[in-house]
Amino acid sequence: QAQLVESGGGAVQAGDSLRLSCAASGISFSSYAMGWFRQAPGKEREFVAAIGWFGTTTYYADPVKGRFTISRDNPANKIYLKMNNLTPEDTVVYYCAADLSAQRMTRDLNMAFWGEGTQVTVSS
Repeated sequence: QAQLVESGGGAVQAGDSLRLSCAASGISFSSYAMGWFRQAPGKEREFVAAIGWFGTTTYYADPVKGRFTISRDNPANKIYLKMNNLTPEDTVVYYCAADLSAQRMTRDLNMAFWGEGTQVTVSS
């Protein structure tokens, strides 16, 4: 049974950094593109970042370009999202997702697998 478990969320001050992790199990991890999405209360879930099978291809949403970095560790079945210079606008729940195409993650929310999410709260 596929399972994605996020961790690393928390409460920080504006300008601080956080690193989110997502541990995958029950899937052939290196065969999946992986990504991060986020969702604020009352709003639609949105794409944040995606990474291809081998980690050489990455995509970012415009609001996070230059501040967030996605990476993956295939032997450990994990992905990460390093978030720098956080702002209160980054206060949302972050979700890990797995699918066959990193590029499709940038325009489609119909992912093969989702995690349960981790809350990030940034205070000013």
